[in-house]
Amino acid sequence: MPFEFLQNLDTIEIVGGLTLLSLLIGGIIMGVGIIIARTFRLLFTKYYAPKLAQDSAKNLGKLIYFGIIILAFLVFTSTTGVDFSGLLVAGGIFGIVIGFATQSVVSNLISGIFLMVEKPVKQGDKIEIPGADVSGTLLDISTFSVRVRRFDGTIIRVPNEVFFTSNIRSLSSTPVRRSEAIIGIAYKEDIDGAISVMGKEIRKSMPFVLTLPEPEFRIKELADSSVNIEILVWHPRDDWDKVGPSLLKVAKKALDNAGIEIPFPQRVIWQAKQ
Repeated sequence: MPFEFLQNLDTIEIVGGLTLLSLLIGGIIMGVGIIIARTFRLLFTKYYAPKLAQDSAKNLGKLIYFGIIILAFLVFTSTTGVDFSGLLVAGGIFGIVIGFATQSVVSNLISGIFLMVEKPVKQGDKIEIPGADVSGTLLDISTFSVRVRRFDGTIIRVPNEVFFTSNIRSLSSTPVRRSEAIIGIAYKEDIDGAISVMGKEIRKSMPFVLTLPEPEFRIKELADSSVNIEILVWHPRDDWDKVGPSLLKVAKKALDNAGIEIPFPQRVIWQAKQ
């Protein structure tokens, strides 16, 4: 009896050769595909997601789920026996039109996948994109865009394509960082003496600065009004806010205490004799 019932379903045509029996089989395939997709996503979330960054795990879970759903749909279409050639031609033309309109969306999607695979930075890293004037803390990498909380507290959204093709400067990937500052002294002053007093004050007032590598001083420029000295110091990554903004202040204090002049811009004017 069930066999005759199935034969009857196979004789009832809905449209374009699609019968009730093939539709029933396709529905079962799609149902099984959804169950498998949810099971794989659950297993991935339980056993593998904790090993990945939160944003990468979330996006990979979506890719696994919808990838299995698409495979199940392809199996469904192959079992129906319906000729989709006409639909494919129309869909191809429509796809070209949609492709031109959504090429940036697809580009952002593919760039997001590459970012999750390559992992140039991770959630919580402090980053800088010089070309895009973006700097701050990376919040997450989603399917189409990246969110960055800037140092002023605002949040900026960067398309994945821009993020992936830009030079990304990581401010958190190494345990130490180098801070730099430039300060000028008058031409009449002794350069070695100025370097000596600044080095002593830095070691005294800034315990966060590392002794190895030791602070370095370079003659940066013989400018119009001053000899500009570049100061380079190394410190733990998390102490940047204690070193970077204070370096010039400490250097100026050392020069002031030693009576070393930091000149204003000056011009020498020669008057020719008549």
